[in-house]
Amino acid sequence: MSYNVNFKDLGLRDYKETWDYQAELFKKIIEGKKTDGGIRINDNQDLPGTLIFVEHPHVYTLGKNGSENNILMDLLQMRARDATFFRTDRGGDVTYHGPGQIVGYPIFDLGLIGIGLKEYISRLEEAIIRSIREFNITGSRLLEGTGVWLDAGVQGKERKICAIGVKASRYVTMHGFALNVNTDLSYFDHINPCGFKDKGVTSLEKELNSKQDIESVKRIVRDKMREVFDLIWV
Repeated sequence: MSYNVNFKDLGLRDYKETWDYQAELFKKIIEGKKTDGGIRINDNQDLPGTLIFVEHPHVYTLGKNGSENNILMDLLQMRARDATFFRTDRGGDVTYHGPGQIVGYPIFDLGLIGIGLKEYISRLEEAIIRSIREFNITGSRLLEGTGVWLDAGVQGKERKICAIGVKASRYVTMHGFALNVNTDLSYFDHINPCGFKDKGVTSLEKELNSKQDIESVKRIVRDKMREVFDLIWV
């Protein structure tokens, strides 16, 4: 089913400021839903979703069920690297966001799209898999966790190029994905990314041995999101 969506590229924006903005949009859609005979419906079928693209200043975030043991530095060490820290309400464990990374926050009503949360996450992964295929990079899924991986299942070579962590309530989503494009991967050295101790991280820049035009990558990811979710930009 086609779904109307506003697209917003916020550029470089503070993590907490963007989280608050997401929460406003999320709340608006939630409040537009009601229960009718036990079935949740949207009061305003024309209320569009929103897809946000953003880059954040250096920040570490921990999911609601994540372990602080996967953070290998203290707050003073984070400050020394100009990084901040937030415990969030998304799923997943600890990850890093920073310049050169495309962070995507879809605030979608899955009820209007006609899919559940598991299918939603699978479609996010598919959009990224199709995006990096444009660079002749083969991405895949990993049974042990979400996200998009290179050489999944090859012990010692598995590396994540895109992390996924979402929140959903009443079939409405927020938070999302983080695709490493020109990301400074040294920031991942101070955490067990997504809780994994034996797997690496990578980026388009590292895989292609050259810095990428992030605006071009954004256009590709935006187009693949449109394809996978059958989005109509409004």
